Amino acid sequence: MRLALSLALTLAVAVPAAQGAEVGGPRAFAFMALGDMPYKLPDDYARFDALIAKINKAKPEFSIHVGDIKSGSTPCTDENFQKVKDQFATFEQPLVYAIGDNEWTDCHRERAGKFKPTERLTKVRQMFFDGKPLAKAAIAVERQAEVMPEMKATDGSGFVENARWVKNGVLFAAVHVPGSNNNFEPRDLDTVNEYFARNKANVAWLDAAFAKAKADNLSAMVIAWQADVWDIKQSEPAVPVASGFVDTIKAVERGARAFGKPVLVINGDNHIFLVTPFYGTDLKPVPNVTRLQVMGEAIVGAVRVVVDPDNVEAPFAFQPINEPPKAAN
Repeated sequence: MRLALSLALTLAVAVPAAQGAEVGGPRAFAFMALGDMPYKLPDDYARFDALIAKINKAKPEFSIHVGDIKSGSTPCTDENFQKVKDQFATFEQPLVYAIGDNEWTDCHRERAGKFKPTERLTKVRQMFFDGKPLAKAAIAVERQAEVMPEMKATDGSGFVENARWVKNGVLFAAVHVPGSNNNFEPRDLDTVNEYFARNKANVAWLDAAFAKAKADNLSAMVIAWQADVWDIKQSEPAVPVASGFVDTIKAVERGARAFGKPVLVINGDNHIFLVTPFYGTDLKPVPNVTRLQVMGEAIVGAVRVVVDPDNVEAPFAFQPINEPPKAAN
């Protein structure tokens, strides 16, 4: 599936990026999207601090970090988690965080410390979703654990990481869809049970977000998660490849078609800035859905997203920041 889609992405015409100009309209606003950083530790800590300072100076309404707060081979220790949480606390505007795979699904790797992934996920929830703002400023969000308390993770908690909020007629939803095939791995029973419980909750959260946007006659939607949902490689080579993202893609397909207005899906995972159509399970572009993939890893940067809810045809514009200069011809 990934090979076919790679060709489609190569042929895709990217949505033009904004050159720093505001999109017109009285309700226009900007936010920052970033992820997959800091990656190489401790080297990237200073680079991430510099990026945060630049974001603070830009004064976005809020920032969204789509996860992977370290590399997959960096130890998944409480100390490494706390260091990034401390950096998050230096954001002056609100920050919303969507959990990535490097924080937990990949923690069984020897270089990552051979942790039990589900134990690390519980720790991430406890540390980053304790009810306190991650940044200096807070943003009012609804969390799935409150809206849908019947949905339970395998550790007994609600899905505190799944959040939604509305800004100037645009609904935002953060959803816990990590890379490493969405943890759809037959490594052990805990892994299998974790995937099915969270996948069910994610689909319900997406369905509810689209339903709310339609019922409230909102202008657009933005969905943020970590994974490149067309990358289905698994870490268990003896097991036939199967996608852990099909239900997520289908939820976006049906929700976007029912909503009928512009939708932006933001992901990280592959570390390269891209703006493309969002492809459905048939590998065809889903009408009215755009995908933004943020840069990361070696490129410590962010994307300034300008939203004009009153631009019914093209409400989103993109300005990458901190990208390295292009190589000379």
